[in-house]
Amino acid sequence: MLVDTHCHVQFDAYKTDAVEVIERAASRNIVLNVVGTQKNTSKKAVALAESYDNIYATIGTHPIHLHATHVDEEETSFLSREESFDTDFYTKLVQSKKVIAIGETGLDLFHLPKDVSKEEVLEKQTHVFLDHLAFAHVHELPVVIHCRDAHEELLEVLSGVGHPISGTVHCYTGNWEFAQEYMKHNLCLGFTGIISFPAKKTNPEPQEELLRVVKNIPNERMLIETDAPYLAPQAFRGKRNEPFMVEEVAKTIAEIKGMTFEEVAGITTKNAQRIFTNMV
Repeated sequence: MLVDTHCHVQFDAYKTDAVEVIERAASRNIVLNVVGTQKNTSKKAVALAESYDNIYATIGTHPIHLHATHVDEEETSFLSREESFDTDFYTKLVQSKKVIAIGETGLDLFHLPKDVSKEEVLEKQTHVFLDHLAFAHVHELPVVIHCRDAHEELLEVLSGVGHPISGTVHCYTGNWEFAQEYMKHNLCLGFTGIISFPAKKTNPEPQEELLRVVKNIPNERMLIETDAPYLAPQAFRGKRNEPFMVEEVAKTIAEIKGMTFEEVAGITTKNAQRIFTNMV
């Protein structure tokens, strides 16, 4: 068994074959945490979770949806729809027994709207991030944290939170120093297919630092994920990512840490079950 702790199979990338994608994962004994990014995708995540035994849901508002922001990535290009964190809406949604976490929430200073200052963006993202943390605390759920180009700012926010936090920093690509600080806040780190990418010849340091994190992270702090439909592992580069490809992430971790695939599968599954306590 493997747990893909972060994927988006409710996104339009799967609108014609979502059932096949989900069944493909189920046939390989893979459990999915389908993560919402705003109200409609959170609602769809819960609907999928309630329809399939191997699916659970995370609900919340992604920081890029707090302002209308143009997102241009390798796999997609779109204008995000501005939305607030509607606590009344999410209070109804969180009643589902298949909801296992709140998020994805956090800070993103990479995707910035053209007509809003970085300071204003950070202020709003910080406020909403704290709202998510408080909401998760009230409902006794972990958080799924997004962080891009904002590790120092996010760690500063976490240092001021006055209640216990649990959860994961998903799609971790930071260095070992930041990783150690996140672990001090009782957080795990989620690794994606990025760890299988070759280092850029022009700037190999970020990938070398990431692999250092994978090598040194305590076993009880690591999770695996795909972030599908984005970030397909190197073996599938150029294709749409799918939850079954989380196997490649586990294989890469095994190679880096000198473990077997079965050991990584067992450890990361137990970690997911420990952190996402509503997962059965």
